[in-house]
Amino acid sequence: MTGSTSSASRSSHSKGEKGGRSRSTHARPISTANNGGSEEEDKDGGVLFLVNKSGFPLDGQTWERMWGHVAKVHPAGREMVAAIRNADCLPKPSVPAVPNYKASMTIPEWLQAIQNYMKMLQYNHTGTQFFEIRKSRPLSGLMETAREMTRESLPIKCLEAVILGIYLTNGQPSVERFPISFKSHFSGNNFHHVVLGIYCNGRYGSLGMSRRSELMDKPLIYRTLSDLIFEFEDSYKKHLHSVKKVKIGLYVPHEPHSFQPIEWKQLVLNVSKMMRSEIRKELEKYARDMRMKILKPASAHSPVKQRSRGKSLSPRRRQASPQRRVCRRDKSPAVMDKKVGDFSTLNEVGYQLRI
Repeated sequence: MTGSTSSASRSSHSKGEKGGRSRSTHARPISTANNGGSEEEDKDGGVLFLVNKSGFPLDGQTWERMWGHVAKVHPAGREMVAAIRNADCLPKPSVPAVPNYKASMTIPEWLQAIQNYMKMLQYNHTGTQFFEIRKSRPLSGLMETAREMTRESLPIKCLEAVILGIYLTNGQPSVERFPISFKSHFSGNNFHHVVLGIYCNGRYGSLGMSRRSELMDKPLIYRTLSDLIFEFEDSYKKHLHSVKKVKIGLYVPHEPHSFQPIEWKQLVLNVSKMMRSEIRKELEKYARDMRMKILKPASAHSPVKQRSRGKSLSPRRRQASPQRRVCRRDKSPAVMDKKVGDFSTLNEVGYQLRI
């Protein structure tokens, strides 16, 4: 989960101070729009959501900001931070090996290997997300970020785990992946969480990372999508959270070089105001449409182009030759009403063959 139930402290940085953290030497303005938890102004569970935008290695500002935030939210506070930063010798962190698929593996075994790799990376408790994930970014760019995760071997949060899970399952076309987002409420605050839904051989499951073991991976045993969602909802109740909304995206293509962005919320259910029978009906209809591949992402529709005054949107054509003008079909009503008298040039499927 991207929110914390144990701390509600806020960062003391003003918005004007954040503009200097950029990959380039020039300060760039940071958008205040909600981009799915990727902007530094976002708050989740009442806690400021910090993101590393400087790349690797971390720049000085991001590094100091991270430690300052940890000192505020950690129970031991500045004493713990000072003990780590002033230590003469620290143990070298382990670097887990990226899992490799073997032909002898079953799909559940491969998914478990991926989940075990994520657990070895560990959940990021620093309060600063190390890898910037912009949800509107093309899939190819997000896969580059996933490769960076495997190189750096740093702790990750739920959104990073979704991207990493997509990257590691790209070689299995029988495994369908789709994002599942949750909005829950606890103690006056809203919390957001996302996992990677899995569908394979008629069963549903999930991959992911969370502070709570019940809110991350689920085995590939659920017969319907609604069974999987209700299992997550019951897990939330164990931690006294009430689920308000569930958002489900489309299947993510297995083409790592695709310029198509991930569709994160094709279906949005306000589950707090719906009966379980209604939720099940909507989920099963949506799951059936997904399996039939009849749903199209919103990004698949071409954007409407604004036509400039005096300019045509159609591409320019070269002047047609006189011979082509003569052969061009006349689409006037008088000609269209004429019946074709000779059917000898029609093939077996009804198309006219040009001779």
